[in-house]
Parts: sequence; C-alpha cells; structure tokens
Amino acid sequence: MLIWIIGIVVTLATGIPVLLQLLKNHPRGLIILFFAEMWERFSYYGMRGILIFYLTQHLLFDDKTAGAQYGSYTSLVYLLPLLGGILADRYLGTRKAVAFGALLLVAGHLTMGLEGKPATQTLTYAGQTYEVASQGRMEGRTVNLMVAGQPYGFGPAEGGGLAIKDLPAGAPLPAVLPEGSYQMEAKADPFGRTAFFVAISLIIMGVGFLKPNISTIVGQLYPQGDPRRDSGFTLYYYGINLGAFWASLLCGYLGQSIGWWAGFGLAGVGMAAGFIVFVLGKKHLEGHGEPPNPELLKKPLVGPISREWLIYAGGLLGVFPVLWLVQRNDIVGVALIASIVMSLLAIAYIVAFVCKTWVERQRMMLAVVLILGAVVFFTLFEQAGTSLNLFAARNVDLMGMAAAQTQSFNAGFILIGAPIFAAMWAWLAQRGRDPNPTLKFGLGLVQVGLGFMVVVWGAGFADDSYRLPLILLGMLYLLHTTGELFLSPVGLSEITKLSVPAVVSFMMAVWFLASSIAQFVGGLIAGAAGTETVGGQVLDSRASLESSLAVFSQLGLWGIGIGVVFIAISFFIKGWAHGVAPAGEGPHAEPVPADRGA
Repeated sequence: MLIWIIGIVVTLATGIPVLLQLLKNHPRGLIILFFAEMWERFSYYGMRGILIFYLTQHLLFDDKTAGAQYGSYTSLVYLLPLLGGILADRYLGTRKAVAFGALLLVAGHLTMGLEGKPATQTLTYAGQTYEVASQGRMEGRTVNLMVAGQPYGFGPAEGGGLAIKDLPAGAPLPAVLPEGSYQMEAKADPFGRTAFFVAISLIIMGVGFLKPNISTIVGQLYPQGDPRRDSGFTLYYYGINLGAFWASLLCGYLGQSIGWWAGFGLAGVGMAAGFIVFVLGKKHLEGHGEPPNPELLKKPLVGPISREWLIYAGGLLGVFPVLWLVQRNDIVGVALIASIVMSLLAIAYIVAFVCKTWVERQRMMLAVVLILGAVVFFTLFEQAGTSLNLFAARNVDLMGMAAAQTQSFNAGFILIGAPIFAAMWAWLAQRGRDPNPTLKFGLGLVQVGLGFMVVVWGAGFADDSYRLPLILLGMLYLLHTTGELFLSPVGLSEITKLSVPAVVSFMMAVWFLASSIAQFVGGLIAGAAGTETVGGQVLDSRASLESSLAVFSQLGLWGIGIGVVFIAISFFIKGWAHGVAPAGEGPHAEPVPADRGA
C-alpha cells in the first residue's frame, strides 16, 4: 500500500506543473508526442520488469541462459533503430515510421500474453522419474517434489546434492540424494516458447521503426533558436519516466498476482493507447514528420505495389531473420565483435584522413573516450532488468512489494531528481563552473559503482533468510539514478557536437552500438551472478546471496576504478572539446534526455 501512496504523491507533485506547462507554453503536438511516448515506455518497462522472471520461471531457463537471452534481445533492440532511422530519413518520414513501429509493438506485446503451458521439470533417480511442482511467480514462488502423489519440500544437502524434507520411511527414494546420483530435466511447451520468440522479434522490429523517429519529431516542432526547445525536451523526458514508473508498478503487480499474461497484456494495452493517441493527434503535428518525397513513396515500384508498402512488407518479413538471430546468442556476440572492430578501424581512418585540423582530431578522440565510458556505465546500469531484479526476488525483504515493482525506483528518482539536476547545471553554467563532460562521466561511473558497493557493504544486515533490507536496494537505485543524470543526458548531445559534420550519422550509430554492446555484456554478467535453480526457484538462499554479492563487488570496484580514471584524465583532455558548449548550452544547443532503454 505504501508504494502506491508514494507513487500517487510523486505523480501529482511533479505531474501537475508539467501538464500546466504543456497546455500553456508549448505546441499542441508536444502533448501528442508526450502521451504517445509515455505509453510506449509504459509498454517497454512493463514487459522488462517481469521478463527475467518469465524466462527463469515460466520457460525454466537457468540463470546463465536467461541472462544471455535477455542480453541478446536488448542488444538487438539497440541495433535495429539504425535501420529504422535510415528508412524514415530517406523514404517514410518519421510520422509513418512511428505509426508502423507502434503497430508492430502492439502485436509483439500482445503476443507475449500467449504464454502457453508452463515448462515442466522432472527429477530422475534410480530409473524413476518424479515431477517438480511449482506454484506462484517471482518471490512468491514455491517448489515441491512430488513423491507418491504427495508434495515434499527440498533443498541443498550438506556436502552437495539434495535433501528432501519430511520424507516418510519406506519412500521410493532416500531423504538425501548425493550430487551426481540424480538428473534434472526441463521441457518447455513448444507453443509458448515459439510465441515468446516471435513476440520479442516483433518488438525488436517495432522499436527499430519507432524509437529513433519519435524524438526527432519533438525537435521539429520548434524552429532553430526557439527558447522553448530545452523545456520541451525536458517535458518529453518527464513523459518517458512517468510511463516507466507506473509500468513497473502496475505490470509487476499483475504479473505476480494474476498471471504473466496479465502483466504482458497490460503492457500491450499501453502500447495500443500510445498508437491511438499518436494517430488521432496527427493534425497537431503541424505537418512535421511527413515523407521527404511523398510522390516517390506512393509511386508503384514492383507492379502495383508502392515503395511505401514494400517497406512495410520488408519490415514484416524482417521479423523472420530477427527471429532466427535472437535465438542464437553466440552469433549476436560475434556480430557485435565484428562491428566493434570495423567501427574502430573506421574511426581511426576518420581521425587520420577525414579530419583536416588538430582541433577536429581531438574532438573526435574525446567523442571516442565518452563512448567507451558509456559502454562501461550502461553495462553496470542495465543490471537492473536482470541480476538486480532476480536479487530483489531472492535476497531482499520486499516488505509487501512485488520484486518487479522495484524497477520503479529508478524512474521515480528521475521524476524527482531531473528538475533539481537541470537547475544545478544551469546554476553552475552561469558561474562558469559546469563540469566538463569527461568529469561528469567519471562522476557518473563512480556513483553507479558505489550503488553496488552499498549492497555489498550492507551484507551484514541480512536476516536469517539471507534477505537484505529494502532500503539498501533503494539506495543502490538512488546512486544509479544520480549517476545516470550525470552521464546519460550529456552523452548523446556531446557526440553530435564533437563529431566532424561529415560523419555525425556514423558516430551516432557507434553510440547506439556502444549501448548494444553494453546490453549484451551485461546479460553475460547477469548470468555469472546467478545460481542453481529448480523449477525456477533458488533452493539455497545463502549461495544465491553470496553469488550475487561476489559479482556486485566486482562491478562496484570496476565502476569506481574506471570512474576515478575518467576523473583524473578529465583534467588533461578537457581542452579537447575546443570550445564546444556543454549539453544544454550555446545558442542552438538541444538537451538530449536519457534514452531510458530502447
């Protein structure tokens, strides 16, 4: 009940001033884009909040497989917008691309609700097979072993293996099963597994068309030099986080208390609401986002089929290669490695031959430094959807919350903190003390590392069930959020300013590639933080806590260490910007909000 009260208070306290500004001082089109993107983020974060639990409990993936699968999915989510942006710029226009992407997202999220039958797991001992019976979801899940038609709890035995609780004398198997004496086997429902992969493939393709284009329309609503532009993006940023905040609360609650289909279904309903708002509000966009050459788009290209409909057909057919790729984590990894190598070679060529002056070369090198910092930051930050979500369910005293609802902490802190940080940067800038971007990146990295260390240092507060106080997880997310506000709104804007004009689009692609790499590597790290499960449930809470804290400690130390390096080098390379204004400054500067996922 407390989390709902806090949510309503935060929404009213921050939302009323935002709505007044929207209605009073900005183009009507911003209202349309505000609500469309709010609902799109609602759908994404609603699904993300319960996805890792769906993988580990409904499909019965082990932690390593689930983390890698999550990483491949989110990695592709960041890659496909590159294609969607190109098609919109050259042919479709941003409005049509957003509408088509929204339809694919609605289809994908609703397909997630076709969960099929839960995967089943069996234990085989001495040639006999016993069913593992599971009930509940997330932290409320219970697992028993069915022996002679009766459920029995079980857990780890001393020295390894399984110990079955309260097993009566004369039972067909012993109370302690030594390690190696039994086998566990999981079988997924083919329909449910296929529906899942089809769903996330539709979502990946939908994000590819929608994500890079809706923010572009926001910028198009304001002419260059319009003083309202900065605050317009700030209001738009609020909508993003408002959607993320309530999605985590509502979809997390429904996913745990009613069923996976309810949580995923509500996410789909949210995306449908965003699509309806966007389509009905077309007139308020004032003609922005239309195709660059409408006649070329309508002209038949293959028989009576126009270029526009060929693009739509290509988008639908493109779901099939994505479906193939998203199930092959190793190939995604190889593709990313190849992309990294080619990007680095291309950047080296640009610095050596495209840049004409030493000023341009140093600006490009500074952009590369910031991109490397972003890879590290988001690798740590995006543990929220995987290892931190599982940690909340397994080793945190949630005080009545659903584990997925802890995903609302970050968005809630953003709603409260973003105006404070915006005012702080403006105050510092007026006095010539606004930190340079490398220093901001370093401070952001230190904070994301400290967030993990708060949980590690608080391990002594664990109770007899090996659960830590909820406040420690809240402090972790608070530090991750302040770190995000130091780094994320700055990065994308700096890349556009530091890059040589001829290669800005390429450097933007490299920025998204950096996020894609972070998602993939983050998924692998999340798998390393996991522990053995049966029926999607951890049997040894102590081992789970120790495994998570060991990985969190490494993440914390690496984050702090690399952050300190960035802080140190910032004093030597701050001049590489050569007069480029920090994000949000300058006559034509445009603040770029934190992307908050894709």
